[in-house]
Amino acid sequence: MTITHLPPLGDFVHPAVFYASDEEYLALLVPFVTEGLEQGHPVAASVPDGRLRLLRDALGDAADDVLLLDMEVEGRNPGRIIPAVLRRFADRHPDRHVRIIGEPIWAGRTHVEYPACAQHEALINLAFAGRDVTIACPYDTSSLDEHVVADALATHPLVWEATRRYDSAHYAPDAVVDRYNQSFDTAPDAATFEVAGTAGAREARRFATGQAVRLGLPAERVADLVLITTELVVNGLRHTGGGCELSIWQDGTHLVCTVRDGGHLTDPLAGRRPAAPDQEGGRGLLVVNQLADLVRTHTSPHGTTTHAFLRVTG
Repeated sequence: MTITHLPPLGDFVHPAVFYASDEEYLALLVPFVTEGLEQGHPVAASVPDGRLRLLRDALGDAADDVLLLDMEVEGRNPGRIIPAVLRRFADRHPDRHVRIIGEPIWAGRTHVEYPACAQHEALINLAFAGRDVTIACPYDTSSLDEHVVADALATHPLVWEATRRYDSAHYAPDAVVDRYNQSFDTAPDAATFEVAGTAGAREARRFATGQAVRLGLPAERVADLVLITTELVVNGLRHTGGGCELSIWQDGTHLVCTVRDGGHLTDPLAGRRPAAPDQEGGRGLLVVNQLADLVRTHTSPHGTTTHAFLRVTG
């Protein structure tokens, strides 16, 4: 996927906030919050739990005027963050400048999650181009790998540090989206089902239910898997005019639902736009992002593969 030329950013501001200690974190972000509140800006912060507690304590009574969200919950799947965290808050305040702190990348992110995280950070620029919003994204430079910090310079046009603010000379979000459009190998022992048409979609649901039981997916998540399977399969059938292949397998602590089809996904924000109240259809990938713990997608002119992860244990 390649981001096409972006329109002028207007009042959209998207800095990477580099910090190396709790003191730097608070020195950079507490004024960002309090100055926003003083100017009448709605403010939200979605950061990992430990940082959330640190920020809440430092804000004192002002924390009551800020929407505080645990990013480890709200943004476990990076594909959920734009529609369900950032847009959900910003869209409530269309007539005012909005300030958001969003920290989707922390040291506990796995190598399987990271490509989706980096693409998310790049796609924020496309999703909010022209919007009257500031989204500040903190990065702990003391614990994150060098390549993560380098990617942050490519996904953010601005950088804020404790002693200075500057334009990033390495800003290239389209390159990051392309770089992390990576394939992900399906396990050799994956159970596979060929879906040929609408009738096959019904069989796919039964297949998914049986595999959920076999792999030990918690009972309360089986309905999520069935809905994810349905949306991915129907999406593949609808947009390619041919069949698709469904595979279900286990990757460590996760059950993975993989669907391969012959289509080429050309919209990098597919599944990341909130559905309009009167929208009919087009919600499939949005639903998948909402339900899954992680979504990884690889697309090319030769086909698209989507992996939806659901935690089984741990």
